[in-house]
Amino acid sequence: MTDKKISAPESEEFNPRPVLRRLPHRPGVYLFLNGEGAVVYVGKARDLRKRVSSYFRAGIPGGKTGQLVRRVRKIEVTVTGSEGEALILENNLIKEHRPRFNVLLRDDKSYPFIHLSSEHPYPRLSFYRGTRKIEGRLFGPYPSAGAVRETLNLLQKLFRIRSCEDSFFAHRSRPCLQYQIQRCSGPCVGLVSGNKYSDDVSHAVQFLEGRSGEVVTDLAEKMEAASKRLEFEEAARFRDQINRLKTVQQQFAGANRDRGDIDVLAVAEQAGVHCVAVMFVRGGRNLGSRTWVPRTSPGTREREVLGAFVAQYYLGRPIPNEILLAGQVDEVELLELALSERAGRSVSIRHRVRGERARWIELAAENARHGVELHIASQAGMQAQLEQIGERLGLGETPARIECFDISHTAGEATVASCVVFGKEGPLKSDYRRFNIADVPAGDDYGAMRQALMRRYTRIKRGEAQLPDLLMVDGGKGQLAEAVRVMDELQIEGVEIVAISKGRSRRPGQEQVFLAGRERPFILRPNSPALLLIQQIRDEAHRFAIAGHRQRRGKRRKRSVLEDVKGLGPKRRTMLLREFGGLHGVNAASVEDLARVKGISRTLARLVYETLHPES
Repeated sequence: MTDKKISAPESEEFNPRPVLRRLPHRPGVYLFLNGEGAVVYVGKARDLRKRVSSYFRAGIPGGKTGQLVRRVRKIEVTVTGSEGEALILENNLIKEHRPRFNVLLRDDKSYPFIHLSSEHPYPRLSFYRGTRKIEGRLFGPYPSAGAVRETLNLLQKLFRIRSCEDSFFAHRSRPCLQYQIQRCSGPCVGLVSGNKYSDDVSHAVQFLEGRSGEVVTDLAEKMEAASKRLEFEEAARFRDQINRLKTVQQQFAGANRDRGDIDVLAVAEQAGVHCVAVMFVRGGRNLGSRTWVPRTSPGTREREVLGAFVAQYYLGRPIPNEILLAGQVDEVELLELALSERAGRSVSIRHRVRGERARWIELAAENARHGVELHIASQAGMQAQLEQIGERLGLGETPARIECFDISHTAGEATVASCVVFGKEGPLKSDYRRFNIADVPAGDDYGAMRQALMRRYTRIKRGEAQLPDLLMVDGGKGQLAEAVRVMDELQIEGVEIVAISKGRSRRPGQEQVFLAGRERPFILRPNSPALLLIQQIRDEAHRFAIAGHRQRRGKRRKRSVLEDVKGLGPKRRTMLLREFGGLHGVNAASVEDLARVKGISRTLARLVYETLHPES
């Protein structure tokens, strides 16, 4: 790239002519600066002199361009070697300066992938988010952590590939829960041969590549071969695997028609707000969509938003083979060239399509319309709070489902753990759960938290409920560590974990947030939407736990100690209480006195006495 900067002197009355005469007829990037020296617009050009001069011809234009030109007090340009270089530089400068008059895409964290390890004789499939410079193979990107978890769960059911860490794998002496619920074939303790495991991994890769038909054919051949060898149990296992795969194929009808990676983009506008929807098609399967609301200035057209979005979005992310657009954009050939150079292969950008692709574009456009309506309707509501939680906590995406746990007891008596669930609609009370804690030392909050989490997420691991995007626990580092240990032990990935502590003053607004992976806690700004929602969720978990604890404690205190005597039913208890005038009289009676009551044998009388006098 060749850099050549040309600046105009700054003054109140900006005269562009001296600058325009010195601009070259070369490709490059131009920056418009205001009187304070701030960049208000960044643009690219095939011919810098012609493009920049077009802003200042025949006086100041109206609309968005007019507002921009009125603020210009200085022009800077950078000459580049090609239009492709100018496109890349333009978007780097937009991200750096965030000019007011450019379409701005809020930078997001990397998308999640499925990672297949390669350094171990028994490879693992796991959730991954981060740099793509990693050993093994990555499949994706996926639109959300939930899509990755759903796919991993499906792969474990179909092919029983391990998901545990290598350190966990190396220290097993017996199969773990994953094997017991038929999500793993148990390679850690030698329950599957290396060749058989390699076949399962190969089939999983084919499935992720959209070649599930080939997997079914291969399994059918193996089933026939096993039948000929009279290994009928093995043949039945292949048969069941084929049936599960065919069921999945029916759920994703048409999934094998297009095997490439395709992204479908559409934009919608309402009340000056633009929303871009991106739908992800991988291996012919629609994996869902995500929406963005970029910052735009008044008068920005939809084709401008879509073109700027494509340039900014894909120059920092994995690029699919094909990009489908719901409308035309400017300089589409230049975008194709730049993206192809970056990807190292041909990238196609199309908007006139038929058949299945046309249906995908319609779906993306509908998602964009719903996205802009939802954004406008919920800017001050739950959606905005969830978005700010994702942003303030540095999560990879906006959490759509949050679960929060709290422990309640009185001096260790009648310990109850609560789990409350919040989503985009607010509290999901039908998904609330309570756990009566047993076999944990009195007052051991860490042990109680561990038991509640294990019981909750073991059931979720079996598919009885939906995994959250964010797991909150009421407490500090200790509770956070227990939550992390439980999730590691159950091999659950892609769930962010956070602990909320009231802080030293225990006053609202001073809560400390402990995030898994960070050494030090941080404090959110008081009265921020994110903190207000966190407080609401925590207080709801606390309320639900206290209510459960009081119910359990009240029930226990109302319960008669005679109910613990085996063989003493309601009628005999009533006879004893009537005979001795209440529990106090029964407690003062001897074994002989108790045995004189009708229906009470000496053996039963001895049991009653020993129950009331355990020290004797």
